[in-house]
Amino acid sequence: MNAPYRADHVGSLLRPAWLTQARSLVRSGEMHPGDLVHIEDRAVLDAIHRQQNLGLRSVTDGEYRREWWHLDFLSQLDGVTVTPNPGEKFKIEGQSEQPPIATVTGKVSCSTPIMKLDFAFLDTMSQVPAKMTIPSPSMLHLRGGRAGISREAYPDLEEFWADVAAAYRIAIANYAEMGCRYLQFDDVSFAYLCDPKIRANCRANGDDPDALPMMYARAIDAALVGKHPDMRVTIHTCRGNFKSAWVAEGGYAPVVDAMFSTQVDGFFMEFDSERAGSFEPLRALPADKQVVLGLVTTKVGELESKDFLKRRIDEAARVVPLDRLGLSPQCGFSSTHHGNALTEDEQWRKLERVVEVAREVWPDA
Repeated sequence: MNAPYRADHVGSLLRPAWLTQARSLVRSGEMHPGDLVHIEDRAVLDAIHRQQNLGLRSVTDGEYRREWWHLDFLSQLDGVTVTPNPGEKFKIEGQSEQPPIATVTGKVSCSTPIMKLDFAFLDTMSQVPAKMTIPSPSMLHLRGGRAGISREAYPDLEEFWADVAAAYRIAIANYAEMGCRYLQFDDVSFAYLCDPKIRANCRANGDDPDALPMMYARAIDAALVGKHPDMRVTIHTCRGNFKSAWVAEGGYAPVVDAMFSTQVDGFFMEFDSERAGSFEPLRALPADKQVVLGLVTTKVGELESKDFLKRRIDEAARVVPLDRLGLSPQCGFSSTHHGNALTEDEQWRKLERVVEVAREVWPDA
């Protein structure tokens, strides 16, 4: 079976304590940054072995070399600056800390490879396909909206999106050159735009929330023009994942037509709580696409039972044929360096449960 797989996962993993400590020593000046690379290598190798031993058909590097799921990539694009969150926009439930925002301060381009060596290490060391996860092009727009894009650099947003697509095409071609055949766009914008609060914030930023889903879909398609024909691409969308907190609520109905119009191979969609609504919007799924059901929460350590997961899969299969479905956690386990409110043992047990259930539900898992 091609990616996405029956048993899959979104990407990030909890950072081992010794890796977190090493990063802290680098920040304080007590460790040379070059020494950190070797420690990161060891952490990634351990993550690869754990994933392979569980029976996962593809692996990630756990995003161990990143601080944030999106900012480490976006900040390496020319013309992008990471700035503090200026206020209460996109307030995270139960959290006072606000992640920084990627703002566009100049012309966007990709003059140097981004995380190319990270992927090369993962691919070289893995015995199964390596998945590269990067933020979607939409993540340069959603948080700050039009207000977060320099009008001096881009008086016309069409030029902005053209430059973003060109930059992404270069980055994606770099991964393809290194052998990447499984790429994931992490795109919270689709799920966020199901929430009235987020939509109101978009209006405050000078944007029309009704137009944004299709705008983002077109940006994704433009970024994928000319990609390697053997590269499989998926989109992951969720309602936020920061120290086990979330940002948005609401079912997928307002965005599925736009999201499902994208020229990708599959979708990782969060369905672990009532915040995600019902499976009914999946009726719009094109016949040639796959959906990986994010039924296992990464926000708490309690392990979902096999019976519960199988019942939920059965419910989804009444809307979408079973052979077009897969199973995964609803998000990464550590979208940021802060981690979530569960232990590493609980994390690995959840991934093991995903594999167990997938093998019992699908013959080709």
